[in-house]
Amino acid sequence: MRSCRGTSFCPQIGPGWVLGIFPLEFPNRKRNLVVTEFMDCRNYNIKMGLARRPAVVSGCCLLMVASALCVAQAAEVPGQPAIQADVRRDAAVEAVERIMPSVVNIGTETVVESRDPYEDLLQDFFGYRRRRQAQTEYSRGSGVIIDETGYVVTNDHVVRGATKVWVKLNDQAKPLEAEVLALKRGTDLALLKLKGKPGQTFVAARFAPDDDLFLGETVLALGNPFGLGGSVSRGILSSKSRRPTQTDEALNIEDWLQTDASVNPGNSGGPLINLRGEVIGINVAVLKGGQGISFAIPIKVVAEAVSEIFTPELDGLWFGARMNAGVRSLQVQSVEKDSPAALSGLKVGDVIVAVENTVPRTFIEMNRLLLAAGVGKDIALRIKRGGDTKDLKVRQIREETFFNVELIQKRLGASLQQLTPKLAENLGVGATSGLIVAGVEKDSPAAAAKLERRFIIQAIDRQPTPTIVAAARALHARGRGEKVTLSLVAEQIEGRFIHSYMATTEAVLR
Repeated sequence: MRSCRGTSFCPQIGPGWVLGIFPLEFPNRKRNLVVTEFMDCRNYNIKMGLARRPAVVSGCCLLMVASALCVAQAAEVPGQPAIQADVRRDAAVEAVERIMPSVVNIGTETVVESRDPYEDLLQDFFGYRRRRQAQTEYSRGSGVIIDETGYVVTNDHVVRGATKVWVKLNDQAKPLEAEVLALKRGTDLALLKLKGKPGQTFVAARFAPDDDLFLGETVLALGNPFGLGGSVSRGILSSKSRRPTQTDEALNIEDWLQTDASVNPGNSGGPLINLRGEVIGINVAVLKGGQGISFAIPIKVVAEAVSEIFTPELDGLWFGARMNAGVRSLQVQSVEKDSPAALSGLKVGDVIVAVENTVPRTFIEMNRLLLAAGVGKDIALRIKRGGDTKDLKVRQIREETFFNVELIQKRLGASLQQLTPKLAENLGVGATSGLIVAGVEKDSPAAAAKLERRFIIQAIDRQPTPTIVAAARALHARGRGEKVTLSLVAEQIEGRFIHSYMATTEAVLR
């Protein structure tokens, strides 16, 4: 290796640095190890190009430096070719290697019940109903694993209505079946759970910090375009706050990321990543007729949606607080009134440090601890509030014990029953999901909104209400005297015929 004298410049190290070589003694060893160390010749007396041995040496640092120098020496042995890094392995390649085990291909099967107007005529006049012929539809999409236990984020439109969902990992030939845990149509996101073997773990992707974006930075889109699987496209971040040409209010997304990385059918639900291999967005749409204009849901919106989706309420428990699901600390974002969290004294801004004396590493791990704790017992929470550490006790309850038909009756003045396909067929109503009105109190908000028996409530304030719990939650979140918009399937009788039609009405809660 090249020797550096005095304060001359060493290309491998820097100005004023030299290499010192001296023996390092180890106890219980018959031979000593010669270790080479970087030293600053401005701090040591230099004679004949050799540095004196420093008084105190860190063995750990010396071993690391020695290893590095051994590699460098090996690369410069005369007569042998120098070992060089592969020029193809740039930041993009390394980012793909980090994220690829977390990217999944999603296949869905949807059984669609067909409805023939001629069949309805037979039913109305003759009471005769033929067996409906079901049609099966297939589609493909992408997703990304966000937790080692097998939770996957994808687009709502990829799995909505699917009868079966399969997920294929890039390193496995056989797909796994997945369960759709929750859908959030407003942000076009869905949460799945892989049905793996007991104890099986997966590689989880890492979220980028909120708004940690550079306009023009290199980004990579991964997914399953046209069912090809394991595909990567490269581009730049074209815009950090760009909406689709025609804003769709139902999506409720304030700003989409725009990129020129190629996104094709099947890429939906796959990750958009930066060169650190962190997820900065979820691929969602392509501008029709545009060239190189694709969109992704920002990771900030994804984290907020996941924090609302993945909660103890997934298993029917009521905890009643929401934490941020990003890379920040587990800070409480909201607390529901009258909830177990509120009754325990938990407040917005608190940071959860431990659950049952276990320090959760991630948002999902914290919720797993709450799910495992169940109901009927006090759960120990350790929080930080300002500069103080506090210990709280919270006792979760089953959702249906609070969010039930009695709460709806109290706030709305209507008796509701959850509709099932079988019940809908028996009643002959024009919908198969929602909440059917079984009765209306006189002089109640429901009566003022002109609700009638057999009307079906399908959404409150544009949020789907397929269950009693969902409807009761929506009403509980509103205060007394506030208005709610009810989306209905209403009926109108004309002679011997009953016509169903979509309608909306407003009710003032009591």
